Amino acid sequence: MSATARLALANIPFPDSPEQSVTAAQDAIARASAARADIVCFPECFVPGYRGLGKTVAPADAVFLERAWSTIAASAAEADVAVVLGTERVVDGGLRISALVVNRDGTLAGFQDKVQLDPSEEATYAPGSGRRVFQSGPLTFGVSICHEGWRYPETVRWPARQGAQVVFHPHFHTAEPGSYRPRHFADPANSFHEKAALCRAAENTCFFATVNFASDGSPTTSAVVRPDGTLLCYQPYGEAGLLIADIDLAEATGLLASRCMPL
Repeated sequence: MSATARLALANIPFPDSPEQSVTAAQDAIARASAARADIVCFPECFVPGYRGLGKTVAPADAVFLERAWSTIAASAAEADVAVVLGTERVVDGGLRISALVVNRDGTLAGFQDKVQLDPSEEATYAPGSGRRVFQSGPLTFGVSICHEGWRYPETVRWPARQGAQVVFHPHFHTAEPGSYRPRHFADPANSFHEKAALCRAAENTCFFATVNFASDGSPTTSAVVRPDGTLLCYQPYGEAGLLIADIDLAEATGLLASRCMPL
């Protein structure tokens, strides 16, 4: 009998404040537990909120972040759910976009920082360095954050070559004036982004789980793509909620990632 995992993607609105981001995360963790999910992933920088794209967020506060992570870790332990939390952190005086991974028992597994910044982010955030994979029961996974997963396929191939069956992709993509409003995933009339999600899974024979905020006119949504590049499920555009997906880990062989020859 092959191992399975139940994923929850928190396709929820941008928080009104840093404090509200914590309570919203706690609520989503509790709902993921009620849905019997093994792990829940949040959008990019959900705590305290992404700094850019017209959003105003309170100044970075390392003390607040430590307190927020501790609170969310306690919620993860109570719910018995692993968490991939889009967040930020202060390292050597610079602010990094990051994902904090919390184990089901509430212990902190560590961070995956965003290494490949979008050019628009360079005035606000500092790049991280290095990549890693995480383990939760039978599930091995990596994290590729927003711009990385869209435009740097290497950030998905690396964890797949290290045995990751799933690569989580926290991102933030909001509507611009006059932008296309899709109703179907990977709509040919839409931007390239959701087509890239299909490619990231297919080219590595792994699951790709992309998660966005819920917002009106959202140009991308949360979705899970199978290792053959076909769509497993997606959240209706702009609709807040948890996207739940059951995956068979045996399907994620990593075959095509492992066959990549050195350049």
